[in-house]
Amino acid sequence: MAWFDDIYYFTTGRLRIAHVTDSHLFAQRNGEYFSVNTAVHFSECLADISQQDIDCLVFGGDLTQDHSAESYFLFAQLIAESPLQCPVFWLPGNHDDIALLTRISGGQIQHHKRLKFNTAEVLLLNSKGPTPAGWVSAQHLNELTDVLTDNTAPCVCFCHHNPLPINGYLDKHILENGPQLLNLLVNNGRTQALFHGHVHNEHQWQFRDLNIYASPASSIQFLKNTAQWQQQNKGPMYRIVTCNSAGINQPFEFSTEVVCLNG
Repeated sequence: MAWFDDIYYFTTGRLRIAHVTDSHLFAQRNGEYFSVNTAVHFSECLADISQQDIDCLVFGGDLTQDHSAESYFLFAQLIAESPLQCPVFWLPGNHDDIALLTRISGGQIQHHKRLKFNTAEVLLLNSKGPTPAGWVSAQHLNELTDVLTDNTAPCVCFCHHNPLPINGYLDKHILENGPQLLNLLVNNGRTQALFHGHVHNEHQWQFRDLNIYASPASSIQFLKNTAQWQQQNKGPMYRIVTCNSAGINQPFEFSTEVVCLNG
């Protein structure tokens, strides 16, 4: 089955998305990543999102820190225990195993990578490469090209890796063919914004006329503008993306904000 074959349909002209990324869970609930209990931070994000007017959650990758199967089961268990009612979609990060992500999919956790609403859509991309750095395969680029040329509806995209340098430590694990992906998105003319995780902080810039946003991690943040790996505990964090698609020949609009739960 090709990556974008299954489509999830929303019957609304507005879609509000919670972008939660880089949870770095362990097999045990008490696992700590640089002295932060990541399961607690992730659960606090889920609880806060459940109080928002949110249609779906997109998990942006790096579910696991210890690469254990149990960490994936904990992810599913934390979602099941939370008050969150909306569907949860995922895309893989460099730490993740796609087979294990697929294994926990079912019910509230969905495997779809193409989300349609009214006259617009959301695409969840696979930037997982053979190393911690990102790479979008030729096959995936071809599949994405086919989807983008399928119609003229506006879309927003999500991936895990940063496609451009951020002047930070994680640039050593950048999306290595990021410019190729970005030029594809811009040249097609449909993509309004690209959101990613991986860099453990919020960033915003443009590539040509494409808006690019990095979302902060639910676990910990990495200090900006330094080549040194310095961690900051700012409490659980996530991003909200609101997309409005009024209909054919109507302007597509989106807005976004970062939510910080100072724990």
